[in-house]
Amino acid sequence: MTAQGDGIGEPIAGRAAPVDVVHALRQAGVTTALAFALFLPLIGFQTVQNIRNELVLETRWSLLFWMVAIAGLSRLVYDLVIAPWRARRRAAARPRASTTAAGVWRRRLMPFAIGFLLVYPVVAIYGAGWTGATKWIDNFGIQILIYVMLGWGLNIVVGLAGLLDLGYVAFYAVGAYSYALLAKNFGFSFWILLPLAGILSSFWGIILGFPVLRLRGDYLAIVTLAFGEIIRMVLVNWVDLTNGYAGISSIPRPTFFGIPFTANDDGFAALFGLEFTPVYRTLFLYYVILGLALLTAFVTVRLRRLPVGRAWEALREDEIACRSLGINTTNTKLTAFSIGAMFGGFAGSFFAARQGFISPESFTFLESATIVAIVVLGGMGSQIGVAIAAIVMVGGVEIMRELDFLKYVFGQDFDPTQYRMLIFGLAMVLVMIWRPRGLISTREPSVFLKERKAIASDLVGQGHG
Repeated sequence: MTAQGDGIGEPIAGRAAPVDVVHALRQAGVTTALAFALFLPLIGFQTVQNIRNELVLETRWSLLFWMVAIAGLSRLVYDLVIAPWRARRRAAARPRASTTAAGVWRRRLMPFAIGFLLVYPVVAIYGAGWTGATKWIDNFGIQILIYVMLGWGLNIVVGLAGLLDLGYVAFYAVGAYSYALLAKNFGFSFWILLPLAGILSSFWGIILGFPVLRLRGDYLAIVTLAFGEIIRMVLVNWVDLTNGYAGISSIPRPTFFGIPFTANDDGFAALFGLEFTPVYRTLFLYYVILGLALLTAFVTVRLRRLPVGRAWEALREDEIACRSLGINTTNTKLTAFSIGAMFGGFAGSFFAARQGFISPESFTFLESATIVAIVVLGGMGSQIGVAIAAIVMVGGVEIMRELDFLKYVFGQDFDPTQYRMLIFGLAMVLVMIWRPRGLISTREPSVFLKERKAIASDLVGQGHG
């Protein structure tokens, strides 16, 4: 039996609504006009310095034309193709796959994803050679995995416990500076300072947690944002300890169980009879950060199934109901802040060991905003969604450096990296429109029955269960 429409313009189930070409053209024209008004001062005009060191206003009409045309055509394609397709999907909507089926699909995906991560350096070396592989392993592999680890650490605070933290970069900075200062002044090794940096960051997470125990929502976000800025200003002004804006250089690099990655006779390559190349250090760092990221994911998944993890989720859903159940919200918040901060400290210590130089400029609010965006876009509480969002955001920014062929379309003065934030903002708007709960909005329950069980009739309203 075919369902009837309600008479208010809704399409009948199973029948697609006709495409309104006139409406689509009108909307495309409005979008084109708005894009022209928005891009004219941003893209159409550019100030440059001439040979007399004077600012001169230049025009970029070709680039402006392409940007406006892309915006108008995108809206036209959406109204003519994408919108009708979404309407047909809604009209012929099928019941969603069960959470169990989704969990089975994810369990099948995870071994493949981990296997690819393990062989990724080999693929990069085979495809780009030993010289070109450093860029792909470092800029794409290591850089993305650092943000994946940071996203999973913040996901404990924001995604599981529901505490909006805009100062997460402070724990990242504490871990980095802890490693740098202790390694330079006391000569401790990387493997000793890695857990120590996590412990110190966890301690600062507890310090942040105490003042915000009674705060929630926007007030919590403001206080955590202020905490992040306080840490950064301390790093800038405590010159005797942190060297201020000059930063800390010559940070000791990690070794392979005491074997340095140098060209000397006692180095890694000479000891194993290999030709020296800096790729060996890059490979070692890649597998270290991969192990740290997998450890973060494993601990997070296990904690979700423990009472503390269920307390985090109860706190996220309703703090008043959480208290009424007898859950200690003070301990719940402090554990979320401290454990999330600990993983941020791990990532910070690895960052300092990898770079060999750190400064306060590496720990600005933009870093916190990027990590929060990764968690929100991926889907709060979803481990796989956070990983996908980190790959898209960080990897997308890095891949734009390789798009030199766009200069043949937009002109030789076109630099794709200058527009990465514009494209990033547009992508966030589109995701918030189409996937308001993130790329992966479904999550498996923390605790569920492995088999069907009957429920007493007096416990359900229908008389059976």
